[in-house]
Formats: sequence, structure tokens, C-alpha cells
Amino acid sequence: MKILTGNDLLTGDVTWWTGNGWSRHIADAAPVGDDATQIAQSEEADRKVVGAYVIDAQSDAEGLRPAHIKERIRALGPTVRLDLSLRPNDPAASAWIA
Repeated sequence: MKILTGNDLLTGDVTWWTGNGWSRHIADAAPVGDDATQIAQSEEADRKVVGAYVIDAQSDAEGLRPAHIKERIRALGPTVRLDLSLRPNDPAASAWIA
């Protein structure tokens, strides 16, 4: 499956396309199919996001997961201090990155 990611123009936060807007949480991401380029260009033109691009992802028992380690780190947060991650209270968070 393909999903769309980028960065919030005002805060720099990693964001994920939900189908009708952007979220800081990958769990809210929606598949983009063949419309990814058009969505990215439109959202960047409206100055809602910057640097939008398509990534591969898969859905498993733990939810939506980026296929590449770089995107997993972007989705979850730093790997060296789990207290800074987007799921700091989840003891399985470190296993999600691997």
C-alpha cells in the first residue's frame, strides 16, 4: 500500500495524509492509490504541508507500518530515547521500530 507523508509547514512536524487532511499519527494515514502526486502537489500549493512524498507501508496486527526504517523512525520518533517517541508509555514501542 502507498501512503503520503510530509512535514507541517508551520511546525515541521511529520504528518500523514488521512484522506481529508493531515495528522501527526501514522495510525490515521489513508492509502493514496494513484492520486498521490496530485494530492501532494495540491496540499503543497495550499501551503498545508511541505516536502510531501509517497512511501510504501503495510498493515499488520499492530497497525499501519512504514516499509522502510527511515519512515518508521519518522513515524515513531527517536530511537535512542523512547521517552521522546510518539508512544512513550508503550513498552513495545522499541520493537515496533525494528
